[in-house]
Amino acid sequence: MIVDCAHYQDGRRSTQDPASIEDAAARSRDGGFVWLGLFEPGIAELKEVREAFGLHELAVEDALVAHRRPKMDSYADGNVRLIILRTARYDDDLEEVDFGTISVFLAPTFIISVRRGAASELREARLRLENRSELMMDAGSASALWAILDVVVDSYAPVVTEVERDIDQIEATVFSGAVAPTERIYSLRREATDFYRAVHPLLAVVSSVERMVPGELKPYLHDVNDNLLIVNEEVAAQRDTLGSVLEANMAVITVEQTRVNIRQNATIEQLTILATVFLPLTFITGFFGQNFRWLVDHVEGLPEFLAFGIGGLIIPLILLFLWLRSHRRRIAETSTVPGS
Repeated sequence: MIVDCAHYQDGRRSTQDPASIEDAAARSRDGGFVWLGLFEPGIAELKEVREAFGLHELAVEDALVAHRRPKMDSYADGNVRLIILRTARYDDDLEEVDFGTISVFLAPTFIISVRRGAASELREARLRLENRSELMMDAGSASALWAILDVVVDSYAPVVTEVERDIDQIEATVFSGAVAPTERIYSLRREATDFYRAVHPLLAVVSSVERMVPGELKPYLHDVNDNLLIVNEEVAAQRDTLGSVLEANMAVITVEQTRVNIRQNATIEQLTILATVFLPLTFITGFFGQNFRWLVDHVEGLPEFLAFGIGGLIIPLILLFLWLRSHRRRIAETSTVPGS
């Protein structure tokens, strides 16, 4: 779909109404340059553009592919350059970075931008360009490429800010001793890594563009490169920070699991002691609960009941207590380090 198609000459837009592809190609041969903007075009539409502007078929095929890394290629003996850019926009609700792609065909008489993805709006780029008529007159179509690069790099700053805010929330959770969702940390680190892959290769692209543009445009490209360097450093730091946070969160999870295990062991120890105490009592009670003739004949009053019944329960408890005390003493002596 054609978003806008305009002819620029003498530092201004010659017409306000968008031109057709055929008219734009014809005007590009009359001086000045044409900026054709397309959004998610189909194969047939790109074929029409290729035939009208004489683009290389391999360059058009590149514009149909969703690239993961920015790059720059030359076609037609260097007269036409293809620059692939990746745009980014942060979805705070999903904590995901929405990526888009902008394929730019640059020639002295035209510039064609092919956008894919919602995060690739270029309206601001046209406004910046049209507000700098002197720059258009001096640099021609390269000035439009600067406007696109400037908008794309500026759009990275809000993404860095939003990711940094989520990282601060996770850090506050982890370093307070609480357990943060590991899936959230891993997902955010993956988004930061993808963002780094979109930003870091663009440094080489911007440097190459800076070398080939006219002198009047070099300070503007240098400013774009400086902003991109700042973003690149911040994204790399965020990726490393998330790696450290992930390791710290795993340590917190390990400590929490250790605490749970200790509580479980203490509970099991208490249950074991209770079972140990009641085991001989249950045995004695069960033994005397049998109707042996001797037992029935000899337990006829309170003294016999106290001797055989209560005494039969107290004596095993005393013996068990002495045995446990001796056992703990031996464990303490074994665990004592000599010379400490």
